[in-house]
Amino acid sequence: MGIAMITIAISSCTEDTTMVGNSLVSSSDQFTIVSDTFNVSTRSFIADSILARSSYSYLGKIKDPETGSYITADYMTQFSLLEEEAETVFPPLSLLRGEQDDHTDLTLADSCFLNIIVNDFMGDSLAAMKMTACELDKPVMENHQYYTNFDLEENGFLRTNGIRKNTLYSLSDLTQSDSIRNLNQTGSNFFRIRVSLNEPYTDKNGVTYNNYGSYLMRTYYEHPEYYKNSQTFIQKVCPGFYFKTTDGLGLMTEIYQTQLTVNIHYMLDGKIVSGSKSFNGNEEVLQTTHFISDKNTIKRLAEDTRCTYLKAPDGVFTEVTLPVDDIKRGHENDTITSAKIVFRRMNDVSELSDDLLMEPQNLLILEKDSLYSFFENRDLPNNVASYLAVYNSSKNTYTFNNISGMINQMYANRNQSKDWNKAVIVPVQVVTASSSSSSTSVAGVSNELKVVSVRLVGGSDNPYDPVRISIVYNQNE
Repeated sequence: MGIAMITIAISSCTEDTTMVGNSLVSSSDQFTIVSDTFNVSTRSFIADSILARSSYSYLGKIKDPETGSYITADYMTQFSLLEEEAETVFPPLSLLRGEQDDHTDLTLADSCFLNIIVNDFMGDSLAAMKMTACELDKPVMENHQYYTNFDLEENGFLRTNGIRKNTLYSLSDLTQSDSIRNLNQTGSNFFRIRVSLNEPYTDKNGVTYNNYGSYLMRTYYEHPEYYKNSQTFIQKVCPGFYFKTTDGLGLMTEIYQTQLTVNIHYMLDGKIVSGSKSFNGNEEVLQTTHFISDKNTIKRLAEDTRCTYLKAPDGVFTEVTLPVDDIKRGHENDTITSAKIVFRRMNDVSELSDDLLMEPQNLLILEKDSLYSFFENRDLPNNVASYLAVYNSSKNTYTFNNISGMINQMYANRNQSKDWNKAVIVPVQVVTASSSSSSTSVAGVSNELKVVSVRLVGGSDNPYDPVRISIVYNQNE
């Protein structure tokens, strides 16, 4: 390993005022800059599952071209209700002008739909898919941590005699004009998957309504306190819906939002008008995604020691063993000012991967001991125990420019756990926030749930140049 030294000598004080600009630091503050590089060992690491909390939900089934195995996604969402909406969810009962129930003379909702708004997709937009929208029997509680292997159906969250509505869909509707389909595909408009809830609905008390919207509307007038806020609405009225992929192959959708919409007629300024109320499933309430994949295939993939993998949502990460003892040996009293490490992307095994499997855009490196707690606690990268890197497509690299804080912290806590000198690289989704000065900051980090994959140079049988970390020390004289 090569070592480079630069000695910076700063002149001592003199009485010559012409040298006053050089005389503010004494000779005792001389220091030496030393650089060195060290090899880093890496391996693929499989997490059993990852936290199912994300800005987006996922629905569909695709074949992974890298492994030949299938990835299936189902999701659950609750629906939000703001407290300031509580008294105006629906118009006053006296203003309703919809169809009347023959037996009760109560006004009915015109119709009710679930609208699944798609942000993005992977695969074939023409693929014919089938899913089932299932009513929950009870709320999925927010004070628990739900991972991608958590199956709501197996754990008894679905209502036995509740709504189970099958829906066929594809993202490209061939009944639409070419211009409308092109508008959707260019991102100028959102794809939508519509689920009708217009069949007769029987609630848990045995009361039957002409549709689910009439149930929501009549419950509002009979128990307005149930609509006080999101919590009471979820607990007392609508625990949420689970969307389960039941047939089809070739399409994975990224869900931006799910809307529960009730359409009505009512009086406004002396005229009968049509209106609607939508309850939104978004980040304001709990959303979880359940993934099913072939664990044996993933295990065989991770056993390839000629490289390392980052693969989501399968939970394949890269474990990095940092040579902390070697880095600090002989430099116990020196300051590490820089610790740079670059991970190079290898070419994909399958040419098909470029069409379906994108590389992750954002990576997080964090201490292995905090792999789960970081996401459960909604932590943000602090540039001490955790750092972000962005994919550089021109260089095919991910660069962590300075993880010196992590090196120093690991050294301070050395040998306190078996993984004290290990870090893990994880694909993540990053949410940013803009400030008044037009700058952006990281507002949230979650596990990447989109189907992505990349091979990195590394592994115990790496045939290429080794992964190295470049260190710069300040040696005080």
